[in-house]
Amino acid sequence: MRQVLPVRTEDARIVNLKVGDGNGTTDVSQVIAAVNWIVQNRNSNGMNIKVLELAYSTDSTQDYTVSPLTYALEVAWQKGITVVVAAGNDGKASGLAMPAIDPWLLSVGAADTKGTVVSSDDSVANFSSTGKSSWTGRGPDVVAPGVSLPSLRVPGGKADTGSPSARIGDRFFKGSGTSQASAVVAGAVALIAQERPSATPDQIKAVITQHAQWLNGETNGTMGQGEINLAWVIGMNDGWAEQSRARGAGTGSIDAARGTHRPTLNGVALQGDKDIFGKTVNSTNLAQAASSGTAWNGGSWNGSSWTGSSWTGSSWTGSSWTGSSWTGSTWTGSTWTGSSWTGSSWTGSAWSSNGWG
Repeated sequence: MRQVLPVRTEDARIVNLKVGDGNGTTDVSQVIAAVNWIVQNRNSNGMNIKVLELAYSTDSTQDYTVSPLTYALEVAWQKGITVVVAAGNDGKASGLAMPAIDPWLLSVGAADTKGTVVSSDDSVANFSSTGKSSWTGRGPDVVAPGVSLPSLRVPGGKADTGSPSARIGDRFFKGSGTSQASAVVAGAVALIAQERPSATPDQIKAVITQHAQWLNGETNGTMGQGEINLAWVIGMNDGWAEQSRARGAGTGSIDAARGTHRPTLNGVALQGDKDIFGKTVNSTNLAQAASSGTAWNGGSWNGSSWTGSSWTGSSWTGSSWTGSSWTGSTWTGSTWTGSSWTGSSWTGSAWSSNGWG
């Protein structure tokens, strides 16, 4: 039986950084920029950011020890932010997506609760990516409920209009995927951090994984240490541990970090070690700036002005990128809303969202 805990939640706040348009189109350079912003501003205006949940992935096969994306997230981890990432939705025969493959982070797969209040019938969802990767073999750290979870509806959004049967009244909407599961774990991390504000990300990861519940018929490769059980975690002080492994360098290729997930404009895909504005990205310099907390200078990142002094109050949709260009194409007069993924949609692996209903 799942236990409802009398925990305090009034101290938790959500800081939402928008890195894509209404259709979910984004680029890895935008995600890295957002992570850099979080690290630099984690204590600004009393925000005290302690958890970063990222339901984004690519099919990049670049080693996590050099990936600029995983490095940005590792920096956040080392600065005291527990990073929760979706495992991906490519199924049990696949390996984890990037950046979930990075063992520093807290990777979350999806469990199917069968719609019951007992956990004895829970299993890992068939769409949840597991530890079948031929290049590292890493599986998720834990799994969490991720099938047909009610969440807030976005009236008129792509998912809302495409799957009207998933609506619950006028306010809620049912979704499935490791993105939903990672959001559940991010909420649990927030509660643990509230209970133990001095806990490090390593310690929070340890207490979650060491008190997870084993699922019958599953293996470490599919479920990691098991399904998260917050009732076993809250109030526990044993099992704390620090991770010991080599840190990434972040000196790899931005282009390789994209994998095949590339935004296109007028049929031209973004190519090369460039950001979304078409400016060259020096990964070594970016890694140093990320580590020192200087990647952002006011509203500028990688030499381009992205906003005013912050992203607060700014909107991507409807903003055009006049004067910036990719190879053979320009952003002039174009908006994010009209952009699309090449060979993939946002309901696929790009956002680690599996389905609706």
